[in-house]
Amino acid sequence: MGQKVYEQLSFIEVPIDDFLVDNFSADGLCPDTARKEIEKKYSKVLEVTDKFNRQSVSYQLNKKDALHSWLKYKEGFSADLVNILLDEMGAKPGDWVMDPFMGSGTTGLVCQMRGINSIGYDIMPISSVSIKAKVAVFKYELNEIRALIKDVETLSVPLAYNECTPYIKITQDAYPEENEKFLHYIAVWRDRSDYSEDAKNLLTLCIINSLERCSYTSKVGQYLGWDCRSRKVMDANRLRTEKGQKLLPSKYVRDVILDSKETILEELRHVLRDIETIQRNNNDNGNAEIEFIPDSVLYNLPELQDNFLTGVITSPPYCNRYDYTRTYALELVYLGLGEQEVKDMRQGLLSCTVESHSKVNELKRYYESIDQRERFDYIYSTIKENEAFHEIMFALEERKRNGDLNNNGVIRMVEGYFTELAFIYAELYRVCKSGAMVAFVNDNVRYGGEVIPVDFLSSSFAEQFGFKVKKIYSLKQQKGNSSQQMAKFGRVALRKSITIWIKE
Repeated sequence: MGQKVYEQLSFIEVPIDDFLVDNFSADGLCPDTARKEIEKKYSKVLEVTDKFNRQSVSYQLNKKDALHSWLKYKEGFSADLVNILLDEMGAKPGDWVMDPFMGSGTTGLVCQMRGINSIGYDIMPISSVSIKAKVAVFKYELNEIRALIKDVETLSVPLAYNECTPYIKITQDAYPEENEKFLHYIAVWRDRSDYSEDAKNLLTLCIINSLERCSYTSKVGQYLGWDCRSRKVMDANRLRTEKGQKLLPSKYVRDVILDSKETILEELRHVLRDIETIQRNNNDNGNAEIEFIPDSVLYNLPELQDNFLTGVITSPPYCNRYDYTRTYALELVYLGLGEQEVKDMRQGLLSCTVESHSKVNELKRYYESIDQRERFDYIYSTIKENEAFHEIMFALEERKRNGDLNNNGVIRMVEGYFTELAFIYAELYRVCKSGAMVAFVNDNVRYGGEVIPVDFLSSSFAEQFGFKVKKIYSLKQQKGNSSQQMAKFGRVALRKSITIWIKE
Protein backbone atom coordinates (compact mmCIF):
# COMPACT_ATOMS: atom_id res chain seq x y z
CA MET A 1 0.00 0.00 0.00
CA GLY A 2 2.85 2.40 0.74
CA GLN A 3 2.14 5.75 2.35
CA LYS A 4 -1.52 5.98 1.40
CA VAL A 5 -2.89 9.51 1.59
CA TYR A 6 -6.40 9.68 3.06
CA GLU A 7 -7.35 12.55 0.79
CA GLN A 8 -10.98 11.50 0.43
CA LEU A 9 -11.79 12.29 4.04
CA SER A 10 -12.57 15.80 5.15
CA PHE A 11 -11.93 16.69 8.76
CA ILE A 12 -13.70 18.96 11.17
CA GLU A 13 -11.90 21.48 13.28
CA VAL A 14 -13.11 20.30 16.66
CA PRO A 15 -11.15 19.68 19.84
CA ILE A 16 -10.20 15.99 20.01
CA ASP A 17 -10.73 16.24 23.77
CA ASP A 18 -14.47 16.47 23.08
CA PHE A 19 -14.28 12.90 21.78
CA LEU A 20 -12.27 11.49 24.68
CA VAL A 21 -13.37 10.41 28.16
CA ASP A 22 -12.20 12.12 31.34
CA ASN A 23 -13.21 9.29 33.66
CA PHE A 24 -14.05 5.79 32.46
CA SER A 25 -15.49 4.80 35.85
CA ALA A 26 -18.32 6.93 37.21
CA ASP A 27 -17.65 8.29 40.71
CA GLY A 28 -14.15 6.80 40.51
CA LEU A 29 -15.42 3.48 41.82
CA CYS A 30 -13.11 1.30 39.73
CA PRO A 31 -9.56 1.60 38.36
CA ASP A 32 -9.36 3.04 34.85
CA THR A 33 -5.60 3.37 34.40
CA ALA A 34 -5.37 0.82 31.59
CA ARG A 35 -8.26 2.40 29.71
CA LYS A 36 -6.62 5.82 30.04
CA GLU A 37 -3.37 4.37 28.71
CA ILE A 38 -4.95 3.03 25.52
CA GLU A 39 -6.87 6.30 25.13
CA LYS A 40 -3.64 8.27 25.37
CA LYS A 41 -2.03 5.93 22.84
CA TYR A 42 -4.78 5.76 20.23
CA SER A 43 -6.00 9.34 20.55
CA LYS A 44 -2.89 10.18 18.51
CA VAL A 45 -4.49 8.49 15.47
CA LEU A 46 -8.06 9.61 16.23
CA GLU A 47 -9.59 11.83 13.55
CA VAL A 48 -13.04 13.39 13.54
CA THR A 49 -14.54 13.32 10.05
CA ASP A 50 -17.70 14.51 8.35
CA LYS A 51 -17.14 12.25 5.35
CA PHE A 52 -18.87 9.49 7.31
CA ASN A 53 -22.02 10.10 9.33
CA ARG A 54 -24.70 8.07 11.07
CA GLN A 55 -26.55 7.68 7.78
CA SER A 56 -23.56 6.24 5.90
CA VAL A 57 -22.65 3.79 8.68
CA SER A 58 -26.26 2.60 8.86
CA TYR A 59 -28.91 1.45 6.39
CA GLN A 60 -30.29 4.98 5.88
CA LEU A 61 -28.41 5.86 2.67
CA ASN A 62 -29.35 2.50 1.11
CA LYS A 63 -33.09 3.16 1.36
CA LYS A 64 -33.32 4.61 -2.13
CA ASP A 65 -30.40 2.79 -3.74
CA ALA A 66 -31.15 0.32 -6.48
CA LEU A 67 -30.45 -3.24 -5.31
CA HIS A 68 -29.29 -2.29 -1.79
CA SER A 69 -32.82 -1.26 -0.79
CA TRP A 70 -34.25 -4.72 -1.40
CA LEU A 71 -33.92 -5.63 2.27
CA LYS A 72 -34.58 -3.13 5.03
CA TYR A 73 -31.69 -4.25 7.20
CA LYS A 74 -31.28 -1.61 9.91
CA GLU A 75 -27.90 -2.92 11.05
CA GLY A 76 -26.29 -2.60 7.62
CA PHE A 77 -24.11 0.19 6.28
CA SER A 78 -24.23 2.14 3.04
CA ALA A 79 -22.74 1.39 -0.36
CA ASP A 80 -21.11 4.84 -0.21
CA LEU A 81 -19.11 3.85 2.85
CA VAL A 82 -17.93 0.63 1.18
CA ASN A 83 -16.85 2.51 -1.95
CA ILE A 84 -14.84 5.02 0.08
CA LEU A 85 -13.09 2.29 2.05
CA LEU A 86 -12.36 0.23 -1.08
CA ASP A 87 -10.70 3.30 -2.55
CA GLU A 88 -8.73 3.82 0.64
CA MET A 89 -7.36 0.30 0.59
CA GLY A 90 -6.59 0.51 -3.12
CA ALA A 91 -8.64 -2.59 -3.94
CA LYS A 92 -8.66 -3.46 -7.63
CA PRO A 93 -10.37 -6.06 -9.86
CA GLY A 94 -9.26 -9.57 -8.98
CA ASP A 95 -8.48 -8.76 -5.35
CA TRP A 96 -10.26 -10.44 -2.44
CA VAL A 97 -12.12 -8.49 0.25
CA MET A 98 -13.90 -10.02 3.24
CA ASP A 99 -16.95 -9.09 5.31
CA PRO A 100 -17.03 -11.43 8.33
CA PHE A 101 -20.56 -10.21 9.24
CA MET A 102 -22.14 -9.90 5.81
CA GLY A 103 -25.70 -8.97 6.77
CA SER A 104 -27.62 -7.89 3.68
CA GLY A 105 -24.49 -8.19 1.52
CA THR A 106 -23.59 -4.55 0.79
CA THR A 107 -19.82 -5.12 0.93
CA GLY A 108 -19.93 -8.07 -1.44
CA LEU A 109 -22.32 -6.41 -3.90
CA VAL A 110 -20.29 -3.20 -4.14
CA CYS A 111 -17.18 -5.31 -4.67
CA GLN A 112 -18.90 -7.31 -7.42
CA MET A 113 -19.90 -4.12 -9.27
CA ARG A 114 -16.22 -3.11 -9.21
CA GLY A 115 -14.90 -6.51 -10.32
CA ILE A 116 -13.49 -7.28 -6.86
CA ASN A 117 -13.93 -10.75 -5.35
CA SER A 118 -15.45 -11.04 -1.91
CA ILE A 119 -16.04 -13.60 0.78
CA GLY A 120 -18.49 -13.26 3.66
CA TYR A 121 -20.22 -15.07 6.49
CA ASP A 122 -23.53 -14.75 8.30
CA ILE A 123 -25.64 -17.32 10.10
CA MET A 124 -28.92 -15.40 9.76
CA PRO A 125 -31.00 -17.03 6.99
CA ILE A 126 -32.26 -13.56 6.03
CA SER A 127 -28.77 -12.90 4.71
CA SER A 128 -28.83 -16.01 2.52
CA VAL A 129 -32.11 -14.99 0.89
CA SER A 130 -31.00 -11.38 0.43
CA ILE A 131 -27.56 -12.09 -1.00
CA LYS A 132 -28.79 -14.84 -3.31
CA ALA A 133 -31.47 -12.50 -4.68
CA LYS A 134 -29.12 -9.57 -5.21
CA VAL A 135 -26.27 -11.58 -6.73
CA ALA A 136 -28.70 -12.84 -9.39
CA VAL A 137 -29.56 -9.31 -10.59
CA PHE A 138 -27.98 -9.84 -14.02
CA LYS A 139 -29.48 -13.33 -14.42
CA TYR A 140 -33.17 -12.55 -13.97
CA GLU A 141 -35.40 -13.02 -17.00
CA LEU A 142 -37.47 -9.84 -17.01
CA ASN A 143 -40.48 -11.51 -18.61
CA GLU A 144 -40.48 -14.16 -15.91
CA ILE A 145 -40.56 -11.52 -13.15
CA ARG A 146 -43.34 -9.65 -14.96
CA ALA A 147 -45.33 -12.88 -15.23
CA LEU A 148 -44.72 -13.58 -11.55
CA ILE A 149 -46.13 -10.16 -10.64
CA LYS A 150 -49.23 -10.77 -12.78
CA ASP A 151 -49.81 -14.11 -11.08
CA VAL A 152 -49.49 -12.59 -7.61
CA GLU A 153 -51.96 -9.87 -8.65
CA THR A 154 -54.57 -12.56 -9.35
CA LEU A 155 -53.91 -14.56 -6.17
CA SER A 156 -56.94 -14.85 -3.94
CA VAL A 157 -57.19 -16.83 -0.72
CA PRO A 158 -60.17 -19.24 -0.87
CA LEU A 159 -62.94 -18.43 1.61
CA ALA A 160 -62.60 -21.83 3.27
CA TYR A 161 -58.81 -21.48 3.68
CA ASN A 162 -57.96 -21.86 7.37
CA GLU A 163 -54.16 -22.12 7.33
CA CYS A 164 -52.07 -19.33 8.83
CA THR A 165 -48.40 -18.47 8.68
CA PRO A 166 -46.43 -20.22 11.46
CA TYR A 167 -45.48 -18.43 14.65
CA ILE A 168 -43.48 -18.83 17.84
CA LYS A 169 -44.37 -17.38 21.22
CA ILE A 170 -42.92 -13.94 20.59
CA THR A 171 -44.58 -13.61 17.15
CA GLN A 172 -48.02 -15.00 18.00
CA ASP A 173 -50.87 -12.74 16.81
CA ALA A 174 -48.42 -10.52 14.94
CA TYR A 175 -50.69 -10.06 11.90
CA PRO A 176 -54.33 -9.27 11.16
CA GLU A 177 -56.17 -12.47 10.27
CA GLU A 178 -56.39 -11.71 6.54
CA ASN A 179 -52.63 -11.11 6.36
CA GLU A 180 -51.89 -14.28 8.33
CA LYS A 181 -53.81 -16.34 5.81
CA PHE A 182 -52.38 -14.66 2.72
CA LEU A 183 -48.79 -14.97 3.94
CA HIS A 184 -49.26 -18.71 4.35
CA TYR A 185 -51.15 -19.06 1.09
CA ILE A 186 -48.56 -17.28 -1.04
CA ALA A 187 -45.74 -19.38 0.45
CA VAL A 188 -47.55 -22.60 -0.49
CA TRP A 189 -48.32 -21.21 -3.95
CA ARG A 190 -44.69 -20.15 -4.45
CA ASP A 191 -43.35 -23.60 -3.55
CA ARG A 192 -45.77 -25.32 -5.92
CA SER A 193 -45.24 -22.91 -8.81
CA ASP A 194 -43.08 -23.60 -11.86
CA TYR A 195 -41.03 -20.43 -11.56
CA SER A 196 -37.24 -20.64 -11.47
CA GLU A 197 -35.48 -20.92 -8.12
CA ASP A 198 -34.08 -17.41 -8.59
CA ALA A 199 -37.57 -15.99 -9.13
CA LYS A 200 -38.94 -17.89 -6.14
CA ASN A 201 -36.14 -16.63 -3.93
CA LEU A 202 -36.75 -13.06 -5.13
CA LEU A 203 -40.41 -13.43 -4.16
CA THR A 204 -39.34 -14.73 -0.76
CA LEU A 205 -37.16 -11.65 -0.26
CA CYS A 206 -40.04 -9.36 -1.20
CA ILE A 207 -42.29 -11.18 1.27
CA ILE A 208 -39.90 -10.96 4.22
CA ASN A 209 -39.20 -7.31 3.41
CA SER A 210 -42.96 -6.71 3.73
CA LEU A 211 -43.69 -8.59 6.94
CA GLU A 212 -43.12 -5.79 9.45
CA ARG A 213 -45.38 -3.31 7.63
CA CYS A 214 -48.14 -5.94 7.46
CA SER A 215 -47.90 -6.67 11.16
CA TYR A 216 -48.69 -5.16 14.54
CA THR A 217 -44.97 -5.03 15.34
CA SER A 218 -41.98 -2.77 14.80
CA LYS A 219 -38.27 -3.25 15.38
CA VAL A 220 -37.45 -1.21 18.48
CA GLY A 221 -34.05 -1.58 20.12
CA GLN A 222 -33.66 -5.01 21.69
CA TYR A 223 -37.19 -6.26 21.09
CA LEU A 224 -40.28 -6.11 18.93
CA GLY A 225 -42.58 -3.20 19.70
CA TRP A 226 -46.29 -4.04 19.67
CA ASP A 227 -49.31 -2.07 18.49
CA CYS A 228 -52.19 -1.53 20.93
CA ARG A 229 -54.59 -2.85 18.25
CA SER A 230 -52.99 -6.31 18.37
CA ARG A 231 -54.69 -9.18 20.12
CA LYS A 232 -51.52 -9.69 22.18
CA VAL A 233 -51.71 -6.20 23.73
CA MET A 234 -55.49 -6.27 24.12
CA ASP A 235 -55.34 -9.65 25.91
CA ALA A 236 -52.51 -8.41 28.13
CA ASN A 237 -54.48 -5.28 29.06
CA ARG A 238 -57.55 -7.35 29.82
CA LEU A 239 -55.54 -9.37 32.33
CA ARG A 240 -53.99 -6.21 33.77
CA THR A 241 -57.44 -4.70 34.23
CA GLU A 242 -58.59 -7.78 36.13
CA LYS A 243 -55.54 -7.53 38.39
CA GLY A 244 -55.82 -3.78 38.85
CA GLN A 245 -52.48 -3.20 37.13
CA LYS A 246 -51.42 -0.27 34.96
CA LEU A 247 -52.33 -0.81 31.32
CA LEU A 248 -49.79 -1.05 28.52
CA PRO A 249 -49.58 2.24 26.61
CA SER A 250 -52.03 2.89 23.79
CA LYS A 251 -49.63 3.39 20.92
CA TYR A 252 -49.65 2.59 17.23
CA VAL A 253 -46.52 1.21 15.58
CA ARG A 254 -47.83 2.77 12.34
CA ASP A 255 -51.04 4.51 11.36
CA VAL A 256 -52.14 1.77 8.96
CA ILE A 257 -51.32 -1.94 9.11
CA LEU A 258 -50.79 -2.59 5.43
CA ASP A 259 -52.41 -5.30 3.34
CA SER A 260 -49.89 -8.11 2.80
CA LYS A 261 -50.76 -8.79 -0.85
CA GLU A 262 -50.49 -5.15 -1.91
CA THR A 263 -47.29 -4.63 0.07
CA ILE A 264 -45.63 -7.67 -1.51
CA LEU A 265 -46.70 -6.47 -4.95
CA GLU A 266 -45.24 -3.05 -4.23
CA GLU A 267 -41.93 -4.72 -3.34
CA LEU A 268 -42.00 -6.88 -6.48
CA ARG A 269 -42.64 -3.87 -8.71
CA HIS A 270 -39.85 -1.98 -6.96
CA VAL A 271 -37.27 -4.73 -7.48
CA LEU A 272 -38.40 -5.20 -11.11
CA ARG A 273 -37.71 -1.50 -11.81
CA ASP A 274 -34.27 -1.89 -10.21
CA ILE A 275 -33.50 -5.02 -12.23
CA GLU A 276 -34.53 -3.29 -15.45
CA THR A 277 -32.34 -0.27 -14.65
CA ILE A 278 -29.31 -2.30 -13.57
CA GLN A 279 -29.46 -4.67 -16.53
CA ARG A 280 -29.83 -1.74 -18.91
CA ASN A 281 -27.15 0.56 -17.49
CA ASN A 282 -24.52 -1.56 -15.76
CA ASN A 283 -21.87 -3.88 -17.01
CA ASP A 284 -21.98 -7.29 -15.37
CA ASN A 285 -18.65 -7.93 -13.70
CA GLY A 286 -19.46 -11.60 -13.91
CA ASN A 287 -15.89 -12.65 -13.27
CA ALA A 288 -16.03 -11.19 -9.75
CA GLU A 289 -16.99 -13.83 -7.21
CA ILE A 290 -19.16 -13.41 -4.15
CA GLU A 291 -18.46 -16.37 -1.94
CA PHE A 292 -21.07 -16.39 0.82
CA ILE A 293 -20.96 -18.93 3.65
CA PRO A 294 -24.20 -19.14 5.66
CA ASP A 295 -22.39 -19.95 8.89
CA SER A 296 -20.44 -18.36 11.73
CA VAL A 297 -17.14 -16.75 10.79
CA LEU A 298 -15.72 -18.03 14.09
CA TYR A 299 -15.86 -21.63 12.88
CA ASN A 300 -14.78 -21.07 9.28
CA LEU A 301 -12.14 -18.37 9.21
CA PRO A 302 -9.43 -20.55 10.85
CA GLU A 303 -9.52 -22.91 7.86
CA LEU A 304 -8.80 -20.26 5.22
CA GLN A 305 -5.40 -20.00 3.56
CA ASP A 306 -2.79 -17.50 4.72
CA ASN A 307 -2.04 -14.13 3.10
CA PHE A 308 -4.71 -13.70 0.41
CA LEU A 309 -7.02 -10.86 1.49
CA THR A 310 -6.54 -7.32 0.23
CA GLY A 311 -8.84 -5.98 2.90
CA VAL A 312 -11.77 -6.34 5.27
CA ILE A 313 -14.84 -4.08 5.57
CA THR A 314 -17.38 -4.97 8.20
CA SER A 315 -19.61 -3.92 11.03
CA PRO A 316 -20.05 -6.64 13.64
CA PRO A 317 -23.08 -6.77 15.90
CA TYR A 318 -22.53 -4.10 18.52
CA CYS A 319 -21.99 -4.83 22.21
CA ASN A 320 -25.37 -3.26 22.94
CA ARG A 321 -27.61 -6.11 24.10
CA TYR A 322 -29.68 -5.97 20.90
CA ASP A 323 -31.09 -9.39 20.13
CA TYR A 324 -31.38 -9.79 16.38
CA THR A 325 -33.27 -13.07 16.75
CA ARG A 326 -36.04 -11.10 18.48
CA THR A 327 -36.08 -8.01 16.28
CA TYR A 328 -36.04 -10.21 13.16
CA ALA A 329 -38.30 -12.89 14.65
CA LEU A 330 -41.05 -12.42 12.05
CA GLU A 331 -38.59 -12.99 9.23
CA LEU A 332 -36.84 -15.94 10.90
CA VAL A 333 -40.10 -17.73 11.60
CA TYR A 334 -41.40 -17.11 8.08
CA LEU A 335 -38.20 -18.71 6.77
CA GLY A 336 -38.97 -21.85 8.74
CA LEU A 337 -37.25 -21.52 12.10
CA GLY A 338 -39.09 -22.83 15.14
CA GLU A 339 -38.78 -21.96 18.81
CA GLN A 340 -35.65 -24.05 19.43
CA GLU A 341 -33.97 -23.06 16.18
CA VAL A 342 -34.34 -19.37 17.09
CA LYS A 343 -32.85 -20.02 20.54
CA ASP A 344 -29.96 -21.95 19.00
CA MET A 345 -29.32 -19.12 16.53
CA ARG A 346 -29.27 -16.63 19.41
CA GLN A 347 -26.39 -18.58 20.94
CA GLY A 348 -24.64 -18.98 17.60
CA LEU A 349 -24.42 -15.24 16.96
CA LEU A 350 -21.52 -13.16 18.21
CA SER A 351 -22.12 -12.71 21.96
CA CYS A 352 -24.05 -9.44 22.15
CA THR A 353 -27.01 -10.27 24.40
CA VAL A 354 -27.24 -11.02 28.12
CA GLU A 355 -28.43 -14.53 27.22
CA SER A 356 -25.21 -15.39 25.37
CA HIS A 357 -23.05 -18.16 26.84
CA SER A 358 -19.29 -18.52 26.60
CA LYS A 359 -18.01 -20.10 23.38
CA VAL A 360 -14.46 -20.67 24.66
CA ASN A 361 -14.79 -24.43 25.20
CA GLU A 362 -16.60 -24.75 21.87
CA LEU A 363 -13.80 -22.86 20.14
CA LYS A 364 -11.17 -25.01 21.81
CA ARG A 365 -12.86 -28.20 20.58
CA TYR A 366 -13.15 -26.72 17.10
CA TYR A 367 -9.46 -25.76 16.92
CA GLU A 368 -8.57 -29.24 18.17
CA SER A 369 -10.74 -30.78 15.43
CA ILE A 370 -8.71 -28.97 12.76
CA ASP A 371 -5.40 -29.77 14.48
CA GLN A 372 -4.82 -26.18 15.56
CA ARG A 373 -4.80 -26.47 19.36
CA GLU A 374 -1.52 -24.56 19.59
CA ARG A 375 -3.05 -21.70 17.66
CA PHE A 376 -6.04 -21.63 20.02
CA ASP A 377 -3.71 -21.51 23.02
CA TYR A 378 -1.71 -18.66 21.48
CA ILE A 379 -4.81 -16.55 20.71
CA TYR A 380 -6.51 -17.20 24.04
CA SER A 381 -3.40 -16.51 26.11
CA THR A 382 -2.83 -13.28 24.14
CA ILE A 383 -6.38 -12.16 24.90
CA LYS A 384 -5.83 -12.72 28.62
CA GLU A 385 -2.71 -10.54 28.52
CA ASN A 386 -4.69 -7.46 27.49
CA GLU A 387 -4.62 -5.16 30.53
CA ALA A 388 -7.47 -2.89 29.44
CA PHE A 389 -9.74 -5.91 28.90
CA HIS A 390 -8.78 -7.29 32.31
CA GLU A 391 -9.54 -3.91 33.89
CA ILE A 392 -12.97 -3.70 32.23
CA MET A 393 -13.96 -7.17 33.41
CA PHE A 394 -12.79 -6.38 36.94
CA ALA A 395 -14.77 -3.12 36.88
CA LEU A 396 -17.96 -4.87 35.76
CA GLU A 397 -17.62 -7.39 38.58
CA GLU A 398 -17.24 -4.47 41.01
CA ARG A 399 -20.34 -2.85 39.55
CA LYS A 400 -22.21 -6.11 40.06
CA ARG A 401 -21.19 -6.16 43.73
CA ASN A 402 -22.22 -2.51 44.01
CA GLY A 403 -25.65 -3.23 42.51
CA ASP A 404 -25.05 -0.98 39.49
CA LEU A 405 -25.79 -3.50 36.72
CA ASN A 406 -29.43 -3.88 35.77
CA ASN A 407 -28.60 -7.34 34.43
CA ASN A 408 -25.58 -9.32 35.58
CA GLY A 409 -25.55 -11.17 32.26
CA VAL A 410 -23.80 -8.07 30.88
CA ILE A 411 -20.53 -9.39 32.36
CA ARG A 412 -20.69 -12.66 30.46
CA MET A 413 -21.81 -10.84 27.32
CA VAL A 414 -18.92 -8.35 27.36
CA GLU A 415 -16.35 -11.06 28.04
CA GLY A 416 -17.71 -13.26 25.26
CA TYR A 417 -18.04 -10.39 22.82
CA PHE A 418 -14.42 -9.27 22.98
CA THR A 419 -13.02 -12.78 23.29
CA GLU A 420 -14.80 -13.86 20.11
CA LEU A 421 -13.86 -10.70 18.23
CA ALA A 422 -10.23 -11.11 19.29
CA PHE A 423 -10.18 -14.62 17.79
CA ILE A 424 -11.48 -13.10 14.56
CA TYR A 425 -8.84 -10.32 14.64
CA ALA A 426 -6.09 -12.91 15.09
CA GLU A 427 -7.29 -15.01 12.18
CA LEU A 428 -7.79 -11.96 9.97
CA TYR A 429 -4.16 -11.01 10.50
CA ARG A 430 -3.15 -14.46 9.28
CA VAL A 431 -5.33 -14.44 6.15
CA CYS A 432 -4.57 -10.82 5.16
CA LYS A 433 -1.64 -10.25 2.87
CA SER A 434 1.02 -7.63 3.45
CA GLY A 435 -0.41 -4.14 2.96
CA ALA A 436 -4.01 -5.25 3.56
CA MET A 437 -6.36 -2.80 5.28
CA VAL A 438 -9.01 -3.82 7.81
CA ALA A 439 -11.95 -1.48 8.60
CA PHE A 440 -14.36 -2.17 11.48
CA VAL A 441 -17.39 0.02 12.21
CA ASN A 442 -18.47 -0.09 15.86
CA ASP A 443 -19.99 1.84 18.77
CA ASN A 444 -18.52 2.50 22.20
CA VAL A 445 -20.75 1.47 25.11
CA ARG A 446 -21.29 2.06 28.82
CA TYR A 447 -22.63 -0.34 31.44
CA GLY A 448 -23.20 0.35 35.12
CA GLY A 449 -21.23 3.59 34.90
CA GLU A 450 -18.24 1.91 33.20
CA VAL A 451 -17.25 3.21 29.76
CA ILE A 452 -15.96 0.53 27.39
CA PRO A 453 -13.95 2.13 24.53
CA VAL A 454 -14.77 -0.53 21.95
CA ASP A 455 -12.70 1.14 19.21
CA PHE A 456 -9.55 1.56 21.31
CA LEU A 457 -9.87 -1.82 23.03
CA SER A 458 -10.38 -3.59 19.69
CA SER A 459 -7.37 -1.75 18.28
CA SER A 460 -5.25 -2.88 21.21
CA PHE A 461 -6.22 -6.51 20.49
CA ALA A 462 -5.50 -6.02 16.77
CA GLU A 463 -2.07 -4.62 17.60
CA GLN A 464 -1.31 -7.58 19.87
CA PHE A 465 -1.85 -9.87 16.90
CA GLY A 466 0.36 -7.84 14.57
CA PHE A 467 -1.73 -5.12 12.93
CA LYS A 468 -0.64 -1.49 12.89
CA VAL A 469 -3.40 0.93 13.90
CA LYS A 470 -3.40 3.46 11.05
CA LYS A 471 -6.44 5.61 11.83
CA ILE A 472 -9.49 5.68 14.04
CA TYR A 473 -12.16 7.81 12.45
CA SER A 474 -14.81 9.16 14.78
CA LEU A 475 -18.12 10.43 13.50
CA LYS A 476 -18.97 13.97 14.49
CA GLN A 477 -22.26 12.77 15.92
CA GLN A 478 -21.72 11.01 19.24
CA LYS A 479 -24.38 9.02 21.04
CA GLY A 480 -25.60 9.36 24.61
CA ASN A 481 -26.34 6.77 27.27
CA SER A 482 -29.55 5.19 28.45
CA SER A 483 -31.81 7.44 30.53
CA GLN A 484 -31.22 5.15 33.51
CA GLN A 485 -27.44 5.55 33.31
CA MET A 486 -27.64 9.29 32.79
CA ALA A 487 -29.92 9.66 35.81
CA LYS A 488 -27.56 7.67 38.02
CA PHE A 489 -24.09 8.46 36.64
CA GLY A 490 -24.48 11.52 34.41
CA ARG A 491 -24.01 11.73 30.66
CA VAL A 492 -20.90 10.62 28.79
CA ALA A 493 -20.77 11.08 25.02
CA LEU A 494 -19.73 7.90 23.22
CA ARG A 495 -17.98 7.61 19.88
CA LYS A 496 -19.12 5.75 16.80
CA SER A 497 -15.88 4.87 15.04
CA ILE A 498 -14.31 3.25 12.03
CA THR A 499 -11.01 1.66 13.01
CA ILE A 500 -8.41 1.26 10.24
CA TRP A 501 -5.68 -1.34 10.74
CA ILE A 502 -2.89 -2.26 8.36
CA LYS A 503 -0.93 -5.47 8.02
CA GLU A 504 2.55 -4.22 7.16
